[in-house]
Amino acid sequence: MIAWTRQVPEAITRCELTHLEREPINLARARVEHGLYEAALASCGVDIRHLPPRDDLPDSVFVEDTAVVLDEVAVLTRPGAASRRDEVPSVRDALAAHRALRSIEGPGTLDGGDVLVLERDIVVGLTPRTNLTGIRQLREHLAPFGYTVTPVPVRGCLHLKSAATRAGPRLVVVNPSWVDPAAFPGWETVPVDPREPFAANVLWLGGSMIVAESFARTNGMLSRVTESRLVPVPASELAKAEGGVTCCSIVLRDS
Repeated sequence: MIAWTRQVPEAITRCELTHLEREPINLARARVEHGLYEAALASCGVDIRHLPPRDDLPDSVFVEDTAVVLDEVAVLTRPGAASRRDEVPSVRDALAAHRALRSIEGPGTLDGGDVLVLERDIVVGLTPRTNLTGIRQLREHLAPFGYTVTPVPVRGCLHLKSAATRAGPRLVVVNPSWVDPAAFPGWETVPVDPREPFAANVLWLGGSMIVAESFARTNGMLSRVTESRLVPVPASELAKAEGGVTCCSIVLRDS
């Protein structure tokens, strides 16, 4: 597997915020945490590739939002925040050697953080960052490859993947206050500890799963229901920018 990442930009303190109050972000600490995240990916057997730094784009570390990458194709997104759209061209250039490319066009909007891939079924959060037009375009791009695309409402958080992520071969970890667990038929769901509402964001890599170390209660529960090795990482600084462990990489199988 390959993971594309991008360094934490100097402008991170001007990041977009939707559901959180702005707090000071320590740039040096955020970059240390990001380096530990990359080291965790490498420990899981993932080859790290670096996108060009964009210190002028405050949210550019959150590369997941710029593309939806499947085995057959990559769909370049049109982020819902206009300030983020200049992040996409460098991702397009990086992915062009690995996948056929499709694009979401205006007035559609789509953030990769709203797209949860569950084998051939894809669940997409309907949020302020992702609209129905963008979801329809994604469905049209992926239908030839046999994928279904289903929109689901999300409340109280930025992206669907703030509320639910894959945590095993047939397992989804969910914050039921933010998304209805019934949105994942055929999948077992496990709720986060209610004292850790942001703990539903995990990065499952098969035999290993990267989790934010601060969610000890939910992580303990996950360790009892999954066979994957949990790899905790510090993620407190980018959490102030509404980021999680899935946000900071685009992971793909190298074909």
